[in-house]
Amino acid sequence: MIRLAAFILLCLAAALPARAFDTRAGAAWVYDLTTDTVLLEKNANEKLPPASMSKLMTVNMLFEALRAGRVRLDDRFPVSAHAKSMQGSTMFLNENDRPTVEELIKGIIVLSGNDACVVVAEGLAGTEEEFAKKMNERARAIGMNDSTFANASGWPHPNQRMSMHDLGILAVRLIREFPEYYGYFSIREFPYDGRAPDNRFNRNPVLALGIGADGLKTGHTEESGFGLVGSAVQNGRRIVFVLTGLASAQERSQEAERVANWAFREFAQKTVAVKGTRVAEADVWLGSVSRVGLVVKDDLSLLVPSSVHDKLRAEVRFSAPLLAPLAEGQEVGEMVVDVPGMPAMTVPVVTEAAVAKGGFAIRLRAALGILTKRLMAEIGS
Repeated sequence: MIRLAAFILLCLAAALPARAFDTRAGAAWVYDLTTDTVLLEKNANEKLPPASMSKLMTVNMLFEALRAGRVRLDDRFPVSAHAKSMQGSTMFLNENDRPTVEELIKGIIVLSGNDACVVVAEGLAGTEEEFAKKMNERARAIGMNDSTFANASGWPHPNQRMSMHDLGILAVRLIREFPEYYGYFSIREFPYDGRAPDNRFNRNPVLALGIGADGLKTGHTEESGFGLVGSAVQNGRRIVFVLTGLASAQERSQEAERVANWAFREFAQKTVAVKGTRVAEADVWLGSVSRVGLVVKDDLSLLVPSSVHDKLRAEVRFSAPLLAPLAEGQEVGEMVVDVPGMPAMTVPVVTEAAVAKGGFAIRLRAALGILTKRLMAEIGS
């Protein structure tokens, strides 16, 4: 039998649903990394042209190569005629250049260099076509199921498609898996070799907005509109926000700021339960004691809307009675917390203390109890 123990969490009040955010972006995904909570989804799984935001996958491939020791930051890559021929945003590389891997990272992130992406692709895989195949294979492996790549730069192509959710997955990966390299995303300017002095500033507008932003990448083509993958930190909370389909660079900047302010102000991080807090008691079958306390295995911290009114209720779910013997800390159920308008959160519950198997007298009483119930049932029938 499943036993539900409902109780009141006195540490916070239960919220009304969060005020809906009506973003002007055609598609969007907003995520709180601190609590692993999706805050907003709008057409988030639709496969769309990602423009230069797909350069994040090229950067991920390069970071993985660095981590594996296949390349080093001071390695130099040649520049092919194909790389030099790239249009759009570039590092203005020519075939006489031998940029280092670190310069190419900055060239991709800060300058959004299409030529730098091709140099990296050819340096790692021989050709850009082969690199695109490897991008597709790697995307599947890391859970990006709504993405396909035809090139390394995001240059318009019918097979260059990503969902905002996949871009968010990629951003989270870059932040969590590569902290030693993530700092490149906050560089404001990179005057490569002194050439094109007006082409040295980071194209990411949120870095200068004072909202705690420290990455990641903008994108724009006529087909995709203006987009942005961003991340910001305030008071220990980090969010990732992915937007696309905006009408102008100004609207992109404004919408990014609106989204970030909404995510930080509308939600507050609360500790709902502390590890070791007793949340229920369970009957024990054939144990040295008849009941045992159940406690939260881990701290449970989640986001709740800032405006709160009624008490928040949670349920502890377990199958009762529990069968002895039981070890201290044995997982026997879960606590489920529902916040209106937010995904349900769960945390395991475990036994507060060990319970030994009962002796002969306890087993005899249990057997007599079962026999008595059967006899009563037969008499009743």
